[in-house]
Amino acid sequence: MTQFGRALSELNIEILCANTSQAKGRVERAHYTLQDRLVKELRLADISTIEAANAFLPSFVANYNGRFAKLPARDKDLHRLLEPRQDLDEVLCWREQRQVSHQLVVNYSRMKLTLKPEGIAVRLRGKIVDIYDFPDGRLEIRWKGRPLPYSAFDKLQRVSHAAIVENKRLGEILAWIKEQQDRQPRFNRVPDGPRRSSPKPGILKNRASQITESAKSCPKAPRQGRRHSDMVVSAAPAHAPSEAAE
Repeated sequence: MTQFGRALSELNIEILCANTSQAKGRVERAHYTLQDRLVKELRLADISTIEAANAFLPSFVANYNGRFAKLPARDKDLHRLLEPRQDLDEVLCWREQRQVSHQLVVNYSRMKLTLKPEGIAVRLRGKIVDIYDFPDGRLEIRWKGRPLPYSAFDKLQRVSHAAIVENKRLGEILAWIKEQQDRQPRFNRVPDGPRRSSPKPGILKNRASQITESAKSCPKAPRQGRRHSDMVVSAAPAHAPSEAAE
């Protein structure tokens, strides 16, 4: 059961679902008309604040109902008064059920709620409790309607940037690391990513294409001296005696 269905069930209200496309279309068209027409009417009336819009709504509703409203087949008012024992804050809040661990811990919304080991809470290990999450931020753990004392631990706690910046020693270490990184030479590495071919040939192919593109983009330097075929390159023998030995 959804939260909306549970709330209506506690208020003894029956849900009538629109099981036909005609009924669904009628509701959706009415919502679209109200949303679209209301925005345009506010713009035409040069209204840009919430206070002015709230003051404009009664006249808009009267005008809209006068043009599009239809009389019901039966004009009997079937609304009933709220019973004194029903509390709307508890009925219309978000409720979920959780199991109590052996350490009396309840996990909810990335928080650890630890029950205080006193009273009836000691006997609730392995039991199912109800979590009441109210819109105003209050959170209650109840066992058969009875609230239980607890302490919360938020697992999403983070260290603020202000605390890190104020640490002067950390700033010195980061500056030293940046200095060491700036000293290291930077190479144009081939990006490793998914390719159609195998990894090794793909890398060699990319490297060859990069070299070819760079050669095309760079202008050729003018040749000086003799051609490469006329140049004579000589090398000393592997075991040539040194001048000192001679």
